Amino acid sequence: MNLTLKVWRQKNKKDSGRIATYQLTGISPDMSFLEMFDVLNEQLINEGQEPVAFDHDCREGICGMCSMYINGRPHGPKGAVTTCQLHMRSFNDGDTIVVEPWRAKAFPVIKDLVVDRSAFDRIQSAGGYISVNTGNAQDANSIPIPKDRADEAFEAAACIGCGACVAACKNASAMLFVSAKVSQLSLLPQGQPERKLRVERMVAQMDEEGFGSCTNTGACAAECPKEISLEHIARLNREYLGAKLTSERV
Repeated sequence: MNLTLKVWRQKNKKDSGRIATYQLTGISPDMSFLEMFDVLNEQLINEGQEPVAFDHDCREGICGMCSMYINGRPHGPKGAVTTCQLHMRSFNDGDTIVVEPWRAKAFPVIKDLVVDRSAFDRIQSAGGYISVNTGNAQDANSIPIPKDRADEAFEAAACIGCGACVAACKNASAMLFVSAKVSQLSLLPQGQPERKLRVERMVAQMDEEGFGSCTNTGACAAECPKEISLEHIARLNREYLGAKLTSERV
């Protein structure tokens, strides 16, 4: 495959950035998108140019590091697929592909396609954990949990924190991410003791990080590579309202 790549290049946070155009030839349709970028970087290095900086780690769709905005969509044209699991056979010979970083005030660009997503870490640190003593690990059958609640908690736990929900949202809202992390624990018995405090702290931290408001367009769920449902946002709203009505922090 022969491709024209238009890639966002930005030296650092202060640089205004620009789109650079590169020509690639002989790309295998069986390459992953990141392997195609490896070929581009090898070509740039051989030409004495600086390679494109981009995030990646496991390359198995688990870690959520590969954040690329491809042809106007987070993680590219395929649904429920991360950039590292996207293959070049999803494109056509002769295509022009535009690649940009996540765009959000709370995700500032560090360099080229690498953005700072530590805001998610701070939200998680604000309350997305269980600190009470829940005892030793128990046999799974000793804590009865209805099947539907266990399935919902498992779905929420599938969130890899890649930030595609923020990148897809016109308001750069992080509600889908936060709702998945709140749901994951609020649905299970171990998460009950800190349930109210958790949602208050995580929403407060989300607001402090500068993420936008949710206006229920659903773009976040449509572009989520793990298909996290909007139902978790509804649960987050219920959890937050219930916590604020009985909060001891008011």
